[in-house]
Amino acid sequence: MSERKSKEEVYASLEDGLIVSCQATPAEPHYMPGITTMFAECAQWAGAKGLRVDSPENIRAIKEKVDLPVVGIWKIDRNVKDVYLTPTLEAAQAVWDAGAEIIALQATNHKRDDGQLSYKTIEEVKAAIPEALIFADVATAEDARIAAECGADFVAPTLYGYTKAGCFDKLDIKDAPDFYLLRDIVDAIKGTDARVIMEGKVSTPEIAVQCLYMGAYAVVVGNAITRPHITAKRFARMLNRYHEE
Repeated sequence: MSERKSKEEVYASLEDGLIVSCQATPAEPHYMPGITTMFAECAQWAGAKGLRVDSPENIRAIKEKVDLPVVGIWKIDRNVKDVYLTPTLEAAQAVWDAGAEIIALQATNHKRDDGQLSYKTIEEVKAAIPEALIFADVATAEDARIAAECGADFVAPTLYGYTKAGCFDKLDIKDAPDFYLLRDIVDAIKGTDARVIMEGKVSTPEIAVQCLYMGAYAVVVGNAITRPHITAKRFARMLNRYHEE
């Protein structure tokens, strides 16, 4: 397993860089055993500065092959519970033990099974695993502000559109990032030590660079790189609209 990088090394590596989300589920057409590790190796070859990986099993496998900082998450009971992204301290500990340098967890206005709002997990992880960096997945600028005040090192609008507070008004918006939200999050965390990572609908290099100009510390790209069926669907949808017009 590659050696875990220090906080200073992680900050230096990620600044102005690309984080590739290396995820796949058995229900997807391109899925095969080891696919996430292949994604990670391709990302490193291409010059990515970090990876976003789901589940201790995948984190451990990728750390055996790739020497990049890992943002580790564990999706538990997705589509079943409101809080599902690394929802407990135990889940965070498993992500850390698998080798991730950064623990990503949900930080939205939703209650965990114990009745506490999900922001509480940030404080619990900071107390139990002080060596870890914490990546707060938020849905709104207010989420970002609270997460930063709770001690999150990074905040990202990963959950925009996936919660009631951050739902899309129109399907069309899903094809592009919400730059207004990025602006609001950058403003919301001013005066804190947190850094903004842009995640969500970053589909081109030009959009990624625009996010950096707007104040993002780094950019996460998933669908456009590691989910070819989603990228193909976006092209097909746009071409179909051309014929409709």
